[in-house]
Amino acid sequence: MILEARDVSYRYKSQKDRPVLDHMDAAFSCGKLYAVLGPSGSGKTTFLSLLAGLDVPTEGEILYDGEPVTAKGLREHRKRHISLVFQSYNLIDYLTVTENVRLGGKKEPGKLLEGIGIGPEFWKRNVLQLSGGQQQRVAIARALASEAKVLLADEPTGNLDEATAFEVTAILKRIAHEEGKCVIVVTHSKELAGEADEIIRIGPAPLS
Repeated sequence: MILEARDVSYRYKSQKDRPVLDHMDAAFSCGKLYAVLGPSGSGKTTFLSLLAGLDVPTEGEILYDGEPVTAKGLREHRKRHISLVFQSYNLIDYLTVTENVRLGGKKEPGKLLEGIGIGPEFWKRNVLQLSGGQQQRVAIARALASEAKVLLADEPTGNLDEATAFEVTAILKRIAHEEGKCVIVVTHSKELAGEADEIIRIGPAPLS
């Protein structure tokens, strides 16, 4: 396994008596697509933030390749081990497609963009000239520019129409299976979850 949550609990400072996550265990391997499911407010995004090293558990620990991520520092974990894709894309709106991808790492942007279906005619455009689906593809390409083995995505299809969401899901699945990355996706989409290799459920309430 490449990433592990071991006996992880998390409490907001303002609500110390109510855990958002309560003694949770999960293990993730490269070459697989994981879907994290749960009702609203169950702690899915919090869990992703802990895996990304954006926050630390109240109890328990997050391990990367068997070592606590705090050992070398959260900043080092985020820089070397993790790439992120957000529901709101988080692209730099005054930069071109290629310039946004270059922010993610040293890999050649053109090859990454072609691999996710963004042709050369779009590379020099400002990202605001793209559709939502195209912007999400650029965000994925930016994440792939990193050498990180783990790709974390928070509701990556949440703002997309059904057809585009299906295409983005197929890209994430290919990244896991063909490129050997560990892809972990927080989602409400049953369609995306249905394509996952494994499902992690958070919270006692059933998914509606």
